[in-house]
Amino acid sequence: PLPPPPLFPSLTMAFVASITTPFVARKATVGASRSRVVAVNAAANQTPLEYAKTLPGITAPFPDVFDPAGFLNTAKDERDVRRWREAELTHGRVSMLAALGFVIGEQLEDFPLFYNFDGRISGPAINQFQQVGAGFWEPLVLAIGIAEAYRVALAWETPKGQGFNNLKEDYVMGELGFDPFNYLDGKSEEEIFELKTKELNNGRLAMIAIAGFVTQEFVNNTEIFVHLFRDIELEVIEELDDVEKALNLPVTRSEEHTSELQ
Repeated sequence: PLPPPPLFPSLTMAFVASITTPFVARKATVGASRSRVVAVNAAANQTPLEYAKTLPGITAPFPDVFDPAGFLNTAKDERDVRRWREAELTHGRVSMLAALGFVIGEQLEDFPLFYNFDGRISGPAINQFQQVGAGFWEPLVLAIGIAEAYRVALAWETPKGQGFNNLKEDYVMGELGFDPFNYLDGKSEEEIFELKTKELNNGRLAMIAIAGFVTQEFVNNTEIFVHLFRDIELEVIEELDDVEKALNLPVTRSEEHTSELQ
């Protein structure tokens, strides 16, 4: 998925934060860390599929793990599943911000508080990325580098021998200790588990949404809402045409509708 349009520093910094800060996270404690190690060791006695069934993200209308491509059958052990879940969470969070950035970027491109103070960034969001001038990319790359360095240090084992590209045993996927509003204080394990499932589902939807946004804009080079409202308008006109035909009235069409039909 693509990152949000960089025309808004606030959204771009949110994109950077999304790499390192989950919506659902807990503050790590010594006791919690020990319990995580026990849970990982217990998972070693399970097959990858059995382990996946213990994780958040299983929801209706799929009562079991949704894996039509059979990726879990290729997993060697739970370490592969943990790595894939970490990737899914990260991509989902970035996609949620990307979808939001697409919509806001196109609607508020002329708002003076954002980066587009000189009006050079306009049009569909897929073209705004290339329109950003110098002086923006350097701090962005630096911020992303710092964020990724923090996430790697917290979550990933030092590459060595057979332990290359593995998460730390005491790390729970997506939990980076970020909860500035204490949203999870007082919530039970069951409530936190449910919130994680909701986050995953929203992230999955956002991945599909941003892919649709990008594809649609490549097809007709039209902003998302402009495309949406134009289709709604044409649909209403066609309904009115049907009513006029049913009442034996002359059918009236706008020039735009006529060109669309042609």
